[in-house]
Amino acid sequence: MRGWVLFGISPSRFPMSARRSLGLLLAIHTLLLGSGAWIHSPSFDEWGHLPAGISHWHYGHFDLYRVNPPLVRMIAAVPVLFCGPKIERAAMSAHPYARHEFRLAQDMVAKHGEQVFWWFTLARWACLPFSLLGAWICFRWASELYGSGSGLTAAALWCFSPTVLAHGQMITPDVGSAAVGAAAGYLFWRWLRAPTFSSAFAAGVVLGLAQLTKFTWVILFGLWPLLWLVWRVAGHREDAVPRPGATQTHGALPDRGGPRWRREAEQVALMLLLAVYVINLGYGFEGTGRRLGDLQFVSRTLRTRPGAEVAAGTRIGNRFAGTLWGRMPIPVPVNYIAGIDRQKYDFEAGFWSYFRGQWRRGGWWYYYLYGLAIKEPLGTGLLALLAGAAGVALGGGGAASWRDELLLLTPVVAVLVLVSSQTGFNHHLRYVLPMYPLAFIWISRAARRGVRRAPVYRLLVVAALAWSAGSSLRHYPHSLSYFNELVGGPRYGHDHLLDSNIDWGQDLLLLKRWVERHPEAQPLGVAYSLPSSIISLEQAGLPAVDVPAGPPRDGGAAPAPELTGPLPGWYAIFVRELRERHGRYEYFRRFEPVATIGYTVYIYRITADEANRVRRELGLPPIRAEEGS
Repeated sequence: MRGWVLFGISPSRFPMSARRSLGLLLAIHTLLLGSGAWIHSPSFDEWGHLPAGISHWHYGHFDLYRVNPPLVRMIAAVPVLFCGPKIERAAMSAHPYARHEFRLAQDMVAKHGEQVFWWFTLARWACLPFSLLGAWICFRWASELYGSGSGLTAAALWCFSPTVLAHGQMITPDVGSAAVGAAAGYLFWRWLRAPTFSSAFAAGVVLGLAQLTKFTWVILFGLWPLLWLVWRVAGHREDAVPRPGATQTHGALPDRGGPRWRREAEQVALMLLLAVYVINLGYGFEGTGRRLGDLQFVSRTLRTRPGAEVAAGTRIGNRFAGTLWGRMPIPVPVNYIAGIDRQKYDFEAGFWSYFRGQWRRGGWWYYYLYGLAIKEPLGTGLLALLAGAAGVALGGGGAASWRDELLLLTPVVAVLVLVSSQTGFNHHLRYVLPMYPLAFIWISRAARRGVRRAPVYRLLVVAALAWSAGSSLRHYPHSLSYFNELVGGPRYGHDHLLDSNIDWGQDLLLLKRWVERHPEAQPLGVAYSLPSSIISLEQAGLPAVDVPAGPPRDGGAAPAPELTGPLPGWYAIFVRELRERHGRYEYFRRFEPVATIGYTVYIYRITADEANRVRRELGLPPIRAEEGS
C-alpha cells in the first residue's frame, strides 16, 4: 500500500460513487479498445514497431525504429515472444539512414503467414494499460484540482475521445507517451506542492519512462526547471496557506528561505539525473559514454556547422567533430541521439503532404490546429468554452490556483508549438496526442465545484459531455476515421486530411471479411493503401487484381486507351488511393460506391454504360458493351 501512496494514487480518498463511476468508465474503455484491437488489421507504423520490439528483446540492439524510443513496442512484443517469432538481423546495413524494420516485417509475414495478425492483436492488448493509466491520471489530477465531478469528466473525455480510442488500440507510442507523460507531470506537480526527496525520486523515474515513449517529452528537461522557478518565485508565501483539496505529504520542507531553495534545486537535479539514468536503462546503456564527435549524423542541424561549405552529395557528418563539444562523452545511449537526429532529418527533407484537397511538398503551420477542430467532437470544444467561461465567472479555479493550471497548460502549448513548427511534412494529428490528458484535465474545470449549482449551466455541461461521447461512439469502431459534424462526419473526412487521420490500412481485414460474404464480387480489383513491400494482398488472403489507372492528372504518359480506367468490374478502393497525389484513381469519385467499409474502403460495381459515361467526360474512347459485365 505504501507504494501506491508514494505515487499518489491511493483510490480510497475519493467518494464511493466516483470510484464506481470511474470503474465503469475504465471497463467500457477496456472493452472498446480490446474489441477494436481485434477487429482492425495492423496500421502502417505497427508493421515496423512489432518486429523492432521483438528484435530489441532477442538481440539487445535498439537501432530498429530508432525514430521512436523503445518502451511501448517492447511491452507490446512481450506476449508475442511466447509465439516463437523468427527475426533475423543478418545483412542489415549500419548506415544512419537505414530503416530495416519494415523489411523485417516483410520477412516475418513470409515466415509466419496470417498468424501474424493474431500476434498484433496480442501485442495491442498488452498495451491497453497505457490508455487506462491515462484515464486514471485524468481522473486523479482533475479531482484534486476541481473535485471528483471534474475528475470523472476528464476521464470520460479521455475514454471516449475518438483519437484516444483509435491510437489506444495500437502498438504505436502515441497514447503511451500521452499517458506516461501526464503521469510524470502529475508527480512533478505533487512534488511542487510538497517537495520531498521521495516525491522527487518518483517524478524523476516517471520522467525517464516518459522519455522512453516518445522524443516529444525531451522538452520537459527544460520546462520542469523553468516551471519550478516560476512556481517558487510567484508563490513563495502562498505555499504556507492551506488550500481546499491540497495534499500535504509527510516530510514537506518548511519555508526557510535559502536552505529550502537549495534543497529543492538539489531535488530538481535528482529528477533530471534519474530520468537520464532511466533512459540508459531502457536502452541497455548501448553506446553511452561515446564521444559526441565520433557519431555520424544525417540531419542538417547536427551534420553541418552553420555557414560551412558542404561537398555535393555529402549525406552524413558531425558538426561537433574537432571541437571541444566533440570530445565530450554523451550521457545517453547512441540510438537515443540517433533517433532524434533521424527524426529531424525526416522533417528537414520534407515529404508530400495533403491538406483540404491540396498536395504540396512540406506542411502548414496551422495543420494541427485545424485537425483538432475537425477531429475532436464538438462537444469537447463546447466544454472547453464552458471551462473558460467558468473561470471568468468565478475569477479563478476554486481549489486550483493559476500556478496549478500553469503546470497543465504550459506543456500543452509547448507540444502544440513544437509540432506545429515542424513543417517539413504534415501527416499525423497523433503527434499532438501527448497534450491530450493535460488539456482534458483543464477542460474538466467546467464541471468543478461551485459552477455546477446553476441548473442551466449544469445541464449545458452534461449535454456537452454526452454530445462528445455520443458523437464518438456513433462511429465506433472506426474511430481512426472520425471527423466531427463540422465537416459532415467521417464520410467527408478525406476532403480535409489523409494518412493516420483516416486511412492507415486498418480496414484490410474488414475488407477480407466483406469479400468472404460477397462471392459475387469477383474478380475484385483492389487499390490498397499500404506498400506491397510490407504485406501483399495475397498474404492477407485477398485477390490481387490490378485496378486500371485513369488519365494522369499531371500530364504524364498515359496507358493505352483500352487499358485506361474506368473499365467495367468490381473494385475496392482505399481512401488514400482515392485521393492519391498523381490522381490515378481519382475517376472513381465520379461513381457512387455500392458499399463502404469503415469509411476507408469504397466498393464499386461499374457497368459498361457507367464506364462509358465517365470515359466520355474524360475524353476517352468508349468501350464495347460486350466488354462490360
